[in-house]
Amino acid sequence: MTDTAAQPAFDRRLIPPMLLGSILNPVNSTIIAVALVPIGVALGAPPAETAWLVSALYLATALGQPVVGRLIDLFGPRRLFLIGTSLVGVAGIVGALAPGIGVLVAARVLLGFGTCAGYPAAMALLRSEAQRTGRDSPGTVLTALAVANQTIAVIGPLLGGLLIGVGGWRSVFLVNVPLAAAAFLLGVLRLPTQPHHAVESRARLDLPGMGLFAVMLVALLLFLMNLRLSSWYLVVITVAAGAAFALRELRTRDPFIDLQVLGGNLPLVTTYLRALVSFTVTYAFLYGFTQWTEQGFGLTPFEAGLVQIPMFVVGMAVSAITGRRRGVRGTLLLGAVGQIAGCGLMLLLTGTSPVWMLLLLAVVFGIPQGATTLALQNAVYHQADPERMGSSAGLLRTFGYLGSMVAAAMTAASFGQEATTPGMHHLARLMLGAGVLFLLLTVADRSLRRQPAAVTA
Repeated sequence: MTDTAAQPAFDRRLIPPMLLGSILNPVNSTIIAVALVPIGVALGAPPAETAWLVSALYLATALGQPVVGRLIDLFGPRRLFLIGTSLVGVAGIVGALAPGIGVLVAARVLLGFGTCAGYPAAMALLRSEAQRTGRDSPGTVLTALAVANQTIAVIGPLLGGLLIGVGGWRSVFLVNVPLAAAAFLLGVLRLPTQPHHAVESRARLDLPGMGLFAVMLVALLLFLMNLRLSSWYLVVITVAAGAAFALRELRTRDPFIDLQVLGGNLPLVTTYLRALVSFTVTYAFLYGFTQWTEQGFGLTPFEAGLVQIPMFVVGMAVSAITGRRRGVRGTLLLGAVGQIAGCGLMLLLTGTSPVWMLLLLAVVFGIPQGATTLALQNAVYHQADPERMGSSAGLLRTFGYLGSMVAAAMTAASFGQEATTPGMHHLARLMLGAGVLFLLLTVADRSLRRQPAAVTA
């Protein structure tokens, strides 16, 4: 007891920049959901074109997260955090002044790269604080990080609806300026100039590995966004780049992604696969269902945002409760069952359904929203190599964004030119299949039964 009391405590001054930096990505991921229709009307762009506003951010973020995470592992979080938040502010201005859909897409790409640093930096700081203090970081901090991200993800559509009602669709880009300024200031004042775990030798960056990874991922995501036989060459590029990437990483002394370690860590690989299928369901609901509530059900952007409030409330409650439980297996099972139940309820909705059914659906989806994000994050925290926590956390986000790209492809294939009720039902059936796969991956993973308990104090 005395020895524990004598140990240094977690530096809670780090929490505000950690939280604000980590939410820059989810706020931009979800705030755009209710702006797609207004942007399309204002710029004369059909859903097939406005979908690029979603895909562009995820393409940039899926590529940038592990790269920036690796840079954080090598050089510490402060510099990358400040560069990233600066890019977010610039992207907000570019988007607010954009004359057409092309510039808007470019702004979303810039936002994607700019928001890459927040989450890996937060996870790296948690791990470095654990090493500095000699004990695990408080579980309440991990819970706060997960709750902040899922909260902003859920209230993003409501915030977007409010901003559009006050200042038009351009305000969903302009809001990034004050958010980025606040995050940058907090980073300057509170982030350590050097990581607590000093890197003995700053190894040479694996630029060829990063380049091959970029080619592989971009080709794969472009194929997912354009699932046609004419896009077969993208599959060839993906496979070729993937093979070259694997060969490079297995032979170099300091790989960008240590495939030997990753390949020997089956629990972590399975966690990444769960993230992919879980986020497929989450983002298909977020974007597909939201578009249907506006076009197929007739709600305004603000009303579509209001429908999401029950998911926010339930998600908060579920995170607070499950964050105190031992292990993650039960939480993941709860999330899987919640996703399956929500998809089943979506199949019952029509354009004439009562509003309370929409609210009930939001309540049901609040369960996996609150359960899976925290459980996946805790799993990575315990399963990953501490020296590669930044890149491991970045890869978790990358697999999540792969799921979002699959969701975007599913949504585009289901809706076509308009978000109709039959299209929404088709999307729900695809989501149901992903939900069942998530459940099977969780039930079959015996390593979850040995998952360490989260520290709660």
